[in-house]
Amino acid sequence: MAQTPTTFEVDGTAICTKRMSAGIEVQQLAAKAGITASYLRKLERGARTRMKPATYVRLRAALRANKTELLATPHNDPPERK
Repeated sequence: MAQTPTTFEVDGTAICTKRMSAGIEVQQLAAKAGITASYLRKLERGARTRMKPATYVRLRAALRANKTELLATPHNDPPERK
């Protein structure tokens, strides 16, 4: 049985892009997701990158995003030169 992660690492740019394409203001999205506008701005700027599962689910629902659309992707480091 899959275990729910304790936090989700999110992509602030993806959140901002999705919000703007939906035509939603920061304050409106924050209210829909049950978070503060300040917290949402920090997420979008990348000052905060982790969210608790319940908060992530509410934000996803408010943006009508799929399960992975707002998640940060692992960064692939370039290969080392020899």
